[in-house]
Amino acid sequence: MIKFFKSELDRDTERLPAFEEGCWVDLVNPTDDEVEDASALTGIPEEMLKAALDEEETSRVERDEGTLLCIMDTPIITDTDEGDSYETIPMGVLFNGRCVVTVSLRGNSVLGDFISDRMAVSTSDPVQFLLSFMMGNAKRFLSNLRQIDKKSHRVQAELHRSMKNKELIQLLELENSLVYFSTSLSANISVYNKVGRLREVAENEDYRDYFDDVTIELGQAMEMCNIYRDILSGTMDAFASVISNNLNIVMKLLAVITFVISIPTLIASFWGMNVQVPFEGMGPWGFWVIVSLALVVSVVSAVFLVRYSNSIKVKAPRQLRRKRRRRPEE
Repeated sequence: MIKFFKSELDRDTERLPAFEEGCWVDLVNPTDDEVEDASALTGIPEEMLKAALDEEETSRVERDEGTLLCIMDTPIITDTDEGDSYETIPMGVLFNGRCVVTVSLRGNSVLGDFISDRMAVSTSDPVQFLLSFMMGNAKRFLSNLRQIDKKSHRVQAELHRSMKNKELIQLLELENSLVYFSTSLSANISVYNKVGRLREVAENEDYRDYFDDVTIELGQAMEMCNIYRDILSGTMDAFASVISNNLNIVMKLLAVITFVISIPTLIASFWGMNVQVPFEGMGPWGFWVIVSLALVVSVVSAVFLVRYSNSIKVKAPRQLRRKRRRRPEE
């Protein structure tokens, strides 16, 4: 899909029926014919227009034949049957002396803010347009990170009530999203730094001040992402330890039950043999003596096993104990 827009800082964004000088060309998952038409209208090579259409494209800044290409990762939210999924895709912003072009595989919420006039941009000022998109992209990362944090707290509350695989899988997906965000933000930081060294930005004081605000927002997003990722990673490890501990408790209980049940079975096996055994001359009372004996032995064994298992202590490795002894002397 190809659309044409034009706006100024003091005017609303206007959609144009055709291409004009100083306009903004928005390409969303364009076909080959649309890319060819856009290249003919804007004078930008097709290879540069198609660069952002690769999902695995790395973030970078390059200039070729008077056209500046800036590719950066931008967050998107995908609705699935199990809830929202947070991902990142490349977004390309290109401009030359004729127009500004944006290229992406999916619609972008930051560009949606430009179209709806929630953020003021000037299509005749490509540098201001690029810096505005960078600011909006950094804020979008912050917004999505807050949503991920709220969702992780909600899932953890569900896990405290009952351990289910569904909630654990959701936490794993959130952790994967934070890893993707962290990687994308790291790549964007290098792109933002290169943009800050551009002559158009470095020589203009207003652009420089605005760029400083952009880098602050991006640094805050990176720091927040690292904090949330570390917290979520620690939470996953804690829940894994809880699950393992619960499994050990259940296995210990089953082992005690199995051992206790095996004692009456063993005694009954001995008395069921076709040989002379004690208490056979007592008549009917011999049966109850044997049952009482089996119960007493089982109860005593169960009490002993429970106390013994509770008294077991995990000892640190010998090398670790040596280090702990040496530490006060150092």
